[in-house]
Amino acid sequence: MNLRQLFLQHVAQTSTAPLAIEIVKAEGCTLWDGAGQPHIDLIGGISVANVGHRHPRVVKAIHDQLDAYMHVMVYGEFVQSPQVRYAQKLAANLPTSLNSVYFTNSGAEAVEGAMKLAKRVTGRTEIIAFDFSYHGSTQGALSILGDEYWRNAYRPLLPGIHHCTYNDFEMLDLIGPHTACVIAETVQAEGGIRPPSKEWLQALRQRCTETGTLLVLDEIQAGFGRTGKLWGFQHFEVVPDVLLLGKALGGGMPMGAFVAKRDLMMQLADNPVLGHITTFGGHPVCCAAGLAAFEALLEENMAAEVAAKEQLFRSLLVHPRINQVTSFGLWMAVWFDDFATNKSIIDACIEKGVVTDWFLFASNCLRISPPLTISEAEIRKACAVILECCEK
Repeated sequence: MNLRQLFLQHVAQTSTAPLAIEIVKAEGCTLWDGAGQPHIDLIGGISVANVGHRHPRVVKAIHDQLDAYMHVMVYGEFVQSPQVRYAQKLAANLPTSLNSVYFTNSGAEAVEGAMKLAKRVTGRTEIIAFDFSYHGSTQGALSILGDEYWRNAYRPLLPGIHHCTYNDFEMLDLIGPHTACVIAETVQAEGGIRPPSKEWLQALRQRCTETGTLLVLDEIQAGFGRTGKLWGFQHFEVVPDVLLLGKALGGGMPMGAFVAKRDLMMQLADNPVLGHITTFGGHPVCCAAGLAAFEALLEENMAAEVAAKEQLFRSLLVHPRINQVTSFGLWMAVWFDDFATNKSIIDACIEKGVVTDWFLFASNCLRISPPLTISEAEIRKACAVILECCEK
């Protein structure tokens, strides 16, 4: 059996039709398959590789940490410099009220931790989430996921969850004395890159403040420069009570985090003690890699070029078969009539050396979320391939 057959036989599958591209090397914005063919990576591991694949600073940080130690103790017991330094660096680049970082293994685990934190802090049980939202596939995260197609097969899920329409002012009245938190993506991703109005997000912030409800903003995909600012919420001039991070947080290594004010976060440490624990969260190698990626992002000012690259994509992606392009920074959806059209174009692009994919709640949309380091030449080449595939 070849490697692809072994993959299908022994690696648990997430769908009946995986892309199944054998990757042997990745560098910058390029992936190489088993036949040695290069591919321009337009999805960056689904918004993970913001600083590019195998950024030299990230690779060096991993090697250096491997020479020191890997896992030594469950999270929160030992003082481990990669955790401390990364948490300090994140806090220094966040509003002062977001000064305590709880590292997890993934974005979904960050969601779970935030839900527990909200219930613990407020003493309330109800959670408001939104239609077409995606927060992960664990039981709690699935309970707040905004599409019944994915939820229904795993019921019963968590009680007390209410799904509302995103960017709708009428839903604000549903936030009340029983609401522990409202969990929202700052920009909805899987519905095809859907930002809210600034006025709505500010009104949501105000209503949460008035009712003593925690506002939890999910920036697992939006974070780390992808929107053109370091954090998506900066575009809307709001500050959440809890911030969810993941994807690019680890520089290519598995990481998530939820961030809040220290006095809120301390409530997970007492009554009961060890109220939220993890063995591998904040793994020192992952933290070292994430810190190196974050420093590279800041010092190389990668977010500064996002707006220009976004506009270049938008100016090039014009074709009769393209209905519209929705975007928020280097994060965009190319809309076609239906899934069949979109999938045929995606498959043709992959054959011609451009890797892309679709969205969970917008299967007629082609995903673009490349490393922020993608060059103008790579953008032009990738767009030329997409337009060529639109002709078929």
